[in-house]
Amino acid sequence: MRNINIKELAKALNLSTSTVSRAFRDNSDISKETKDKILAAAKELNYQPNHYASNLREQRSKTIAVIVPELANHFFSQVIHGIEGVARARGYHILIYATDDDYEKEVSFIRHLHNGRADGIIMSVSGEANDHNYLNELNQQRLPLVFFDRVYEDIITPRVITNDYDSSFSAVQHLIKQGCKRIACLVINKNLSIGKTRMQGYLDALEKYNIPFDDRLIVDCTNSYKRNNVILKDMFKKLKPDGVFTSVERLAFATYYACQDLEITIPDQVKVVGFSSLEIAPLLNPSLTTVTQPATTIGVEAASLLFKMLEHPESVNVNEKIVLDSKLMKRNSTAVGTLKKR
Repeated sequence: MRNINIKELAKALNLSTSTVSRAFRDNSDISKETKDKILAAAKELNYQPNHYASNLREQRSKTIAVIVPELANHFFSQVIHGIEGVARARGYHILIYATDDDYEKEVSFIRHLHNGRADGIIMSVSGEANDHNYLNELNQQRLPLVFFDRVYEDIITPRVITNDYDSSFSAVQHLIKQGCKRIACLVINKNLSIGKTRMQGYLDALEKYNIPFDDRLIVDCTNSYKRNNVILKDMFKKLKPDGVFTSVERLAFATYYACQDLEITIPDQVKVVGFSSLEIAPLLNPSLTTVTQPATTIGVEAASLLFKMLEHPESVNVNEKIVLDSKLMKRNSTAVGTLKKR
């Protein structure tokens, strides 16, 4: 049986095409009885509404873009899951773009989205450059933007973040209470707001417990596992830390690999804690102590903010900042016991 078009359906029901169209858009100005009649006839006569054409007429793509630094990090996968649930409930699809922490890719994606491909953007930034003026073009073209997790402080737009300072302070404090006195802080980008905030938590925890600060123990790492392995093995050999605080998930794995190569035992010779949303963290050997962010909730909150901007822009505070709490999950990588010298 062939698909009929909207004109044929309207003629069969002796209704106008606009009335039929409003029934499929769930408009409130059409009675439930009429709507039910139209939907029943559509099913019987094999009518399929063309939502894409309708969206074009309304100048809406019914799509939102999600821009993340990477997909391998479980945190971002969970955030995307939260976003997708909110979007799907509103009849929207999501497009996912991974920048691989490449600023040029980020700029390219944003400019590509100006062509109407998406109605709004949810983004965790790359942070590889200080010039973010290209994002101001969004305001001129009225394309809503919400930041999450990693943000640009000089761009005014709603954002969803976690209590990174408090979480970092608690993680380093935990290492200190477990007997660590030479704690390395592993970072990838000290200049990004989230890197600065987590590093400040580290520094303030050392100060509170009167532990001397050694700037060599703040170790710049990269997005390359291979390069990080070299950097961290060099750090362990030269600086001999007894604790490691990793500011991002991949650096916790890099620490485990470097310790394995050097036959350094965790937690007897070095204790490790890091930001991670990995569900397998308890299954690692030893199980990894983590700062776990509420990733799915972050996605839900970010998507809800974006739809608020789309549906009720007059009610949105561009300075709105939602701060969610992370949890310190204590496991065997920081287990109590006497630290053994190497």
